[in-house]
Amino acid sequence: MSITPLDADRPPEGPRRRRRPGPGRTGRRRRSIDQLGSTDGGREQAVVEDVEVDPYDSYYGRPVVKAPPWRAPIAVYLFLGGLAGGSGILATGAQLTQRPVLRRTARLTALGALGVGTVALIEDLGRPERFLNMMRTLKISSPMSVGSWILGSFGVVSGVLGAIEVDRMTGERIPLGPLRPLVHGTETPAALAQAALGPLLASYTGALLGDTAVPTWAAGRKHLSALFVSSATLATGGAAMLTAPVSETRPARLLAVAGVAGDVVSLRAMKASMHPLEAEPLETGRPGTMLRWAERLAVAGALGTVLGGRHRAVAAASGAALLAASALTRFGVLEAGLESVKDPRRVIEPQKARLAARRDAGITDDSITTVG
Repeated sequence: MSITPLDADRPPEGPRRRRRPGPGRTGRRRRSIDQLGSTDGGREQAVVEDVEVDPYDSYYGRPVVKAPPWRAPIAVYLFLGGLAGGSGILATGAQLTQRPVLRRTARLTALGALGVGTVALIEDLGRPERFLNMMRTLKISSPMSVGSWILGSFGVVSGVLGAIEVDRMTGERIPLGPLRPLVHGTETPAALAQAALGPLLASYTGALLGDTAVPTWAAGRKHLSALFVSSATLATGGAAMLTAPVSETRPARLLAVAGVAGDVVSLRAMKASMHPLEAEPLETGRPGTMLRWAERLAVAGALGTVLGGRHRAVAAASGAALLAASALTRFGVLEAGLESVKDPRRVIEPQKARLAARRDAGITDDSITTVG
């Protein structure tokens, strides 16, 4: 038998054990096997080195949780949707307290923010008909389905109220014809509907993010809606301070200060309720930087509102700071969630910790934990 260079790496061959052929068998076939040496694989050369398998390696290098295909337009919609909802509430309050300029600016802000936000949403969807398809049915258990109907209903009443305000501003020159008394007669019911839908529009996006499997969003599901409502409130106050005279913006200033307090408390409570790995994207990298600046601008805007909100220049600067803070909050939360799916540890470690906590609490008879 010829010797090859690979023979030097093979283990030494053990002694051969020859067996006598059994009854009815010949030894010819047995000898052919023995000539090949042992058949237990002991003399095979190892061609792959022993490696340690990382338990956090995902299937073919893909993330454990697939990130939703949401981009910057969605963050724009999150911000403007909240601003529209809050402005609708403020407009109704201004109507009830006889503040006509604040009412007009808040209604137009709500309509404009909703229009631009809807365009951003449709742009992210890719085709307008996809938005219409979401309204074919109403599924109560789906935040996206409910949110689509909230968005559509809020858009209808905001369009009516916006048309009324524009008709007044132009001296009733909009060609409404005989429909003018009917349109103006719906003002109060439309305003009440706008005020009722405003909180839902401002908060449902938080429930939408929390309903996903994205680690950071899922972990913050109990606080995201409150955070988004607070962010919308301070943005609403900031927009009113920019667009309305200071003599009518007292309700807006109160909203702004309350929104800043809620925003700071909600974000910190959300972080405290999370596993450290789930909260990490909110505190590091680009999302962490945006959220830190959002808090700084919010606090600065609140201080300016309290100390100098009755001065036009200070009110405008404070309002701009509050709007920027709200936008940074939405962008920061969105990017933090998209960042959290990139590290498998943020999916696996919190789940293991929650499983251990349930077992320590004696919960071993459900579909999540077992005795073993």
